[in-house]
Amino acid sequence: MPLRTTSEAGVSIQGPTATLIDDDWYPALRTGALRTGKLKTAMLLDIPLVLGRRGDGRVFALRDSCPHRGIPLSVGWFDGKRVTCRYHGWEFEPCSGRCELIPSLTKIDKLDATRIYATAFRCEERDGHAWVFIPSPGSGKRSTGAEPPVPELAKFGPRYRTAHLWADLPCNVDHGIIGLMDPAHGPFVHQAWWWRSRASIREKTKKFEPIPEGFRMSAHAPSGNSVPYKLLGVYGQPVETTIDFVLPNRRTEQIRCGDKWFSSLTTVTPVTASTCRIDVIAAWNVFSWVPLVTPIAKFFGAKFVRQDQETMIQQAEGLRHNPSLMLIDDADKPAKWYFALKQARLDGTGKHPLSGPVELHWRS
Repeated sequence: MPLRTTSEAGVSIQGPTATLIDDDWYPALRTGALRTGKLKTAMLLDIPLVLGRRGDGRVFALRDSCPHRGIPLSVGWFDGKRVTCRYHGWEFEPCSGRCELIPSLTKIDKLDATRIYATAFRCEERDGHAWVFIPSPGSGKRSTGAEPPVPELAKFGPRYRTAHLWADLPCNVDHGIIGLMDPAHGPFVHQAWWWRSRASIREKTKKFEPIPEGFRMSAHAPSGNSVPYKLLGVYGQPVETTIDFVLPNRRTEQIRCGDKWFSSLTTVTPVTASTCRIDVIAAWNVFSWVPLVTPIAKFFGAKFVRQDQETMIQQAEGLRHNPSLMLIDDADKPAKWYFALKQARLDGTGKHPLSGPVELHWRS
């Protein structure tokens, strides 16, 4: 369940806004919520969306606004084939956005309804998410295949378990992302017997390398001061983990232990310029013999995400007053790389902040 994102006085907690990255894929909502003949709403990058599933199973996303008079299409009707505006009955094919019928037209009207389009976005289903491609303003319609590939969680075998966790965050996407990649907050935000404590802080050395539009924490043995990683020792084989961050908002982690593996994809998605949402999807074949392993993993995972969410809510109270902030080396170096990568994406230079492998040191 989402936590409150308002102050004790009931005022919405909102910090500073962030510049948003378009021309990329973002997860709008879970496809389990999409039923044929039903419409669901979502907000992405300050764009109101209406989503659904056609009778043939294909998911779609439209701007939640009729091009005629602007009423939300989500208050209309959907029969599995067409979305009908409740104001004047205009009917739209939802994947293309093409208008198929304007009931008010007569035989003497020369207007071709099919030349009118509601704004439709590319929408694909992956790992239980409806991913929506948000093009840059004024880019017009794109041909299929012009976009980068739809993000997908890596799997390393045909048999695995999965889970999904999420939380709303009352901060802009920049703060959400640098919080996601921050290695030093663990012993303070995530203090628990099943994770780590303040007394477990130790010096860490990690190697990083550049990858296209991101960076990688090179393959390494995972932290020995976290209980979940220690449990992998029961398999009696070396454990290795690799963590990637890739623009605009994706962190992937892959843990391998012989033929056993755990894979996760975490996204911090801008809902508006000042709020975001974190989603974690995971797949694994470790501990498959443990009874109720999926609900157990979701229980502890939800606690972990909730701790981050509570911290972000508290941080948002301070950010409302626009304080001066700072980043340090080496623990905040990934955050500096993120901002540099984002700026290079926005200004079109493509300049990467990493010229080669580097080694960072911190205590956590």
